[in-house]
Order: sequence, then structure tokens, then C-alpha cells
Amino acid sequence: MNPHHHLDPSTVVSYAAGALTVEMAIVAATHLETCAHCRGRVEEAEAIGGQLVEHQQPLEAADRHRAVLRETMLKRLDEALPPSPPAPSRAGPYEDDDRLPAPLHRYFGSSYRALKWRWMAPGVHCIRARGTPTGTLLMLKIGPGRSMPVHGHGGTELTQILRGAYHDALGHFAPGDVADLDSDVEHQPITVPGTACICVSALDAPLRFPGWLARRLQPLFKL
Repeated sequence: MNPHHHLDPSTVVSYAAGALTVEMAIVAATHLETCAHCRGRVEEAEAIGGQLVEHQQPLEAADRHRAVLRETMLKRLDEALPPSPPAPSRAGPYEDDDRLPAPLHRYFGSSYRALKWRWMAPGVHCIRARGTPTGTLLMLKIGPGRSMPVHGHGGTELTQILRGAYHDALGHFAPGDVADLDSDVEHQPITVPGTACICVSALDAPLRFPGWLARRLQPLFKL
């Protein structure tokens, strides 16, 4: 698999430093599981960060500082992920018809077939993860050929495509691609015909809808 849409450089640096929220880190790690390009960028960021710490502090203090950073990150993720996931040695989540990516197992289970979808709108179903501490983590299933409402973002949205595909003003997003979006982006995803699009998204602020109907329904969707 060779994704065409990758993590933003600022997201890479924040992930390497353990500074992402739990929800964002889970989606980022789902992307890293199948993207060698972004894994390499995370490794570079970790190496540069380590060098900066060593130059700014005595060696013993630098070692303690790295240990504290790592312990803090692992505690925040609550055993959800390692900081730099290795490439899968067995069939990956995009090669096995039923296996969800490993970073999602804690919150959604390991099997696509076992997912318990809830109706959100015509052609749109979702599962909202429970127990995430700082923001919204959810999985969406959008029917083929569906147009989502035009929307912007009150903060950051990180979305990993698992199955199917969609296109918008930013391009075509297929399995393995990640959409790393900020408050400057307004778009309208349209899923491709033939198969439902399944993705996992993390949000740190509510979406912004210019249309009055979507705004009226937004409290029901809690997005």
C-alpha cells in the first residue's frame, strides 16, 4: 500500500513528542501502521528531538527527560499504542477482510463484522468510541455515492480511510490515506460509487456547518 495523503509535518512532530491528544494519536497511529513514509518522518522527528535535548541538558538529565516524556505519553495513550508502530509482519488491516487496524482494537474491537453501527442520517452510520478523555473519536460508514454536508472545522480533524473512498476539493482519498485538516479547511466529501466508505475520525472541536439544516441537526449528531 502506498498512501497519497499523509500526516501534516506539525502532526508528525507532535506525535513524536507525545503531544497529540489520545484521540488524534490513535488515528495517527492507524495511518502509521500502513504508511512507511510517515513512519520514517516520525523516526526522524524523534531523533532530532533527542539530539536537541542532549545538547541542551547534561547527558544524565537528558536521559531522565526522555524517560519522563515517554512515560507521560504512554500514560496518556493508556496502552493504546506504541510511539512508532512497526510494519505488520502478518496480513495487514487492508489485506484481511475482517481485521481492524490494531490501534483501534481497544475502542472499536478487532472485527469489522462485529461492529454495531448506529444510524446517524440516511446512508450514514457511526460508532462513537467511549472512554476517550479529551475529544471525539468515531468511526463512520457512509454509503456509496453519498454527498456529505459542506462543513468546516472548529479545530483539527484527523480522518483515516479504512475502506471505500471519497473525493473533495482536496483530492481523492482511498484506503490508507489520511485527511489532516485544520480550521482553514471547508469541504464536502462525496463517496465514490460501488462500496461504502469506512473511516475513523478524531475531532478536538465541533464541526462548522454553513447550511441551516445541518446546523439545526448538529446537536443531535454531537459533531
